[in-house]
Amino acid sequence: MTAITLDWTNCLRTQDREYGVDFDEFEAAVPELVAAVEDLERTFGSGWERWRLLPHDPIRTAHVAAVRAVSDDLRPSTENLVVLGIGGSALGNIAIHSALRPPTWNLQPRGRRDGPRLFVVDNVDPDHVADLFAFIESSDPGLRHTIVNVISKSGETAETAAQFLIMRDLLARMVGPTYRDRIIAITDPSQGTMRAICDREGFRTLPVPDGVGGRFSVLSPVGLFSGAMCGICIEDLLDGAAAMDGHCRSPDIRRNPAATLAWLLVTLAAKGHRVQVLMPYSNALYSLADWYRQLWAESLGKERTLDGRRINAGMTPVKALGATDQHSQVQLYREGPHDKVVGFVQVESFGADPVVPATLDAEALRYLHGAPLSRLLHAEYRATAFALSVSDRPNYTIRLPRIDADSVGRFIQLWQVATAVAGRLLNINAYDQPAVETGKQATFGLMGRAGCESWADRVAALHADPRCSVRG
Repeated sequence: MTAITLDWTNCLRTQDREYGVDFDEFEAAVPELVAAVEDLERTFGSGWERWRLLPHDPIRTAHVAAVRAVSDDLRPSTENLVVLGIGGSALGNIAIHSALRPPTWNLQPRGRRDGPRLFVVDNVDPDHVADLFAFIESSDPGLRHTIVNVISKSGETAETAAQFLIMRDLLARMVGPTYRDRIIAITDPSQGTMRAICDREGFRTLPVPDGVGGRFSVLSPVGLFSGAMCGICIEDLLDGAAAMDGHCRSPDIRRNPAATLAWLLVTLAAKGHRVQVLMPYSNALYSLADWYRQLWAESLGKERTLDGRRINAGMTPVKALGATDQHSQVQLYREGPHDKVVGFVQVESFGADPVVPATLDAEALRYLHGAPLSRLLHAEYRATAFALSVSDRPNYTIRLPRIDADSVGRFIQLWQVATAVAGRLLNINAYDQPAVETGKQATFGLMGRAGCESWADRVAALHADPRCSVRG
C-alpha cells in the first residue's frame, strides 16, 4: 500500500502572506463539504457517476476478467499495439503507460519489453499519422503482429473514425480476411455506429460502461486494456483507486483528501487564483498532468449553474514539469499576476538514482559530488515551493511515496472525486460538455456529413477582415 498525501500548508495566509486561505475558512466550510460528500453518497454509482463503481466489485471483476481474456491471448504475439482515440479515449492510456513503463519502452527489443510497443494516435495531423503508420508497417511487414485498439463509445467521433478507417483499410490490404482478428474495439455494449460495425465485421470488443464519460473512463477497459497488454498490473491500479475512494467517502472532511482539495481550489479560484498549475517533479507523471487538464477543464468549465444562473464557472488548468519549467515558467509564477495556484507532485523514492561522480575537480561544482539525482530534484522542488511562498504565491503538494500502479490509481481517483465534489460546490453539472458540440457539428458540416449542411453555411458566413490579415 502506498498512501499519498495532500499538504496545503503553503496555501495558508500568514502575517507574511496576504494571498491564500485562512484555516478558519476551511473549518467554516466543513458543513457544506459534508453535505457535498453525503450527496455523492446518495448518487454513488448511479447516472453519470457510475465511474465510482469501476474500482469495486462486481464491475471490477467483470472488467478485469474480460480484459485479461483478450490481453492474455494477444500479448505474446503482438509487437505493436496501436490505440486509436482522442480526449478521454487517449489521455488516460498515455498517462498510465508513461507513469508505469520506462520512457525507452518502444525502443527496447522485445526480449526486454514485457509487452508490445504502444502507439496512441490521438490526433489527425496528416504528417504525424502518415509517418507513424509508415513506421508501424515497416517495423512489422505484413502487420501480422500488430493489434489495433479503436476506442469510441459511439463510433462517430470524427477524428477516431478517420484514424480507424485508414488503419482498417491498411490491415485489410496487408493481412487479408483475417484482419478482423487484429482489431479490438472498446465501445458501447449494445448500441451505436461502432457497435453495429463490430457486430457486422466480427471484431472482438470490450465495453465502455454506461454512465462513464470519456474523461472518467481511464479505470474501465478504456485504460485497462493497453495497460494489461504492456505488462502493467491493472489489479494494483484498481486497488489503489479503491483505497483512495474509501478515504474520499469519509464525512470526516479533515481526513477526506478529495473534499479538501476541491474546497481549496474552488475557494482559491473565488479569490482570483483561477489559473491552476499541476507541476510533477517526475517525468513519468507529466502525462498525468495532461489527463488532469481535460478532467478539470471539461468538467468544471460551465456557463450556468444547475438552476440556470450564468456564472461562467471554471479554472484554467496548466501543466508544468519540475525541474524543467523552473527555467521557463517560474519567473511568471512568482512575479506575474496574482492569478495562479501551483500544485506540486513530489515522488519521495525513485526506482533508480544515479550518483554524481567526483571525477572532475571544479570547485564550483563540488557541492554536487556524491549527490544522488533524487537529492537534487527534491532540493529543486523544496526551493521552488519556498520561492513561491516568499513571493506570496499559494502552492500545495501531492506527495507519492513511489511511482507504482497503486499510487497512480490513488492519484487518479483523488482527482476524479475532487472534480465531482467541486461540481457540487459550484452547483454545476460536472458530467456534460455542451460547449464542445458546436465545434463537432461545424466540423461535420465542413466535411459534408448529411444533415449538417447548414453548419457549413454558417462557417462560410464568417468572412475574414482584410485589415486583420498580415503577410510576412
